[in-house]
This record gives sequence, structure tokens and C-alpha cells, in this order.
Amino acid sequence: MNSSPSAVSTLSRKTSHADLFDQTALSTLAERLVEAAKRAGADAADAIAVRGVSQGVEVRDGRVEESERSEGDDVGLRVLVGRRQAVVSTNDIGGDGAARLAERAVAMARVAPEDKYVGLADAALLAHSFPDLDLLDPEIPTVAELERRAQEAEAAGLAVKGVTKSGGASASAGIGGMVLVTSSGFHGSYLRSSQGISMTAISGEGTSMERDYDYTSAPHAADLEKPERVGRRAGERTVGVQVPVAPPANEPFREVPRVTV
Repeated sequence: MNSSPSAVSTLSRKTSHADLFDQTALSTLAERLVEAAKRAGADAADAIAVRGVSQGVEVRDGRVEESERSEGDDVGLRVLVGRRQAVVSTNDIGGDGAARLAERAVAMARVAPEDKYVGLADAALLAHSFPDLDLLDPEIPTVAELERRAQEAEAAGLAVKGVTKSGGASASAGIGGMVLVTSSGFHGSYLRSSQGISMTAISGEGTSMERDYDYTSAPHAADLEKPERVGRRAGERTVGVQVPVAPPANEPFREVPRVTV
């Protein structure tokens, strides 16, 4: 069982579910970076703050093979001094970190070559209202639920006649958010969830073994295909794969498209 948190930041220590949906800290940090850039001598600036949390489970032969969780906060700052610009990023803003980052960015911009195309968008072109794109599922699946999804997908794949073993199945879920703040008055943000299920099946023995897979992914759990369907389709695709042979010279290659609905 593995856990792979990102470098420790002031935003992501012990992130709770409530923290995931509250972007106040990200907004405050982005605003603080823009203000620090202006104090450091920038004529204009924009800052982006990103948060991502994900967890996933992989199973093989009915048993959990790996369980992983990751959290990460990253910030980026762009400063403009005249027609010169510089971009810096970090995942650790603590103490006077914002001021030091802004000072470093301004110093870099002052020695950068001029670019007549750099600049922020005109304030009259900025959006101030945003449609609801329904990108967020507020129900975060538990590790036990992810294990269930992966195990059901694997069991369905192994039940297909001709499948000899499992290449593994997985289920994952995550939430990511972003805040963008500019010195010209723009403030935008969004949150998006993602969930997925996949399964890899193996057929045949020895040098005649073949493998194929199937998956489903969507922002909302309700829009995912059933784990059983994912596993069964992976098994059927694997069994249907023929031993590779060289095609006739006059026969073009055919590509099988895969589209997730």
C-alpha cells in the first residue's frame, strides 16, 4: 500500500472534504501574490493557484495490490515590467514566501527580452459571470467503494469465456480546482471532479497470450458505466483479438476507435 503526497504546502496539510469545496484559501493566496508583485515593482501581474486531490485503488486476482492518495497545491505568478515578463511557480508559500517569490519574478522580468505581444487582457474584455457547467460531483467515494468497483470489474472480466487471467483493475476519483486573479480586476475559478474504472484482461497461454482493456471515466459517478460492463467488455475484446499476422500488402490497417460516453 502506497501513499504519495506532494511536497508539504501551507494549503494541503490534512485536507478535509470541506476544504476541497472551499476555494477561499486559494483565492486569498492568488490575491496576495498579485499584491506582492505590484509592491515589488511589477506594472501588472496575474497569479494562478491550483489544488488537486486524488485517490485510487488497483486490484489483481481479487486482492488490493495498490492504494494511493495524492494531494498537491501549486501556484504560478506572472509579472510584467513594461514589455518584459517572467513566470515563476512553487508549491510552498509560507511566511514571507509570497514576497520573495514576487521579488524574484520581478528581478527576472527586468532582464528578460522585450516582447511587444505580452500583456493582460483589456479590462473591457473580461468575463464577470460564468455558467454552471455541472463539473463537480460532491459525493466523494470512499476507498472501500473504489475497491468494490475495481473488484467487480475484474470479476466480470475473468468470467468471460477464454479469459485466462487478469491484468489488473482499478478505480479512481479526484477533485481539482483552480483560481486565476489578475491585477486588472479579473477573478475566476472552477472545481472539477473526475472518476474512473478500468480493467485489463488476458487470454491465451504462453506465446499466444493477448491482452486488451476497457475503461469508463466521467465527472459524476452516476455517469460512469457499471463496473461489470467495463470488465465484461475488456474480456470480450481480449478474447476477440487474433494472434497478430502480417496483413496482405493491399489491405490497409484498420483502427478500432474507443469512445467513452
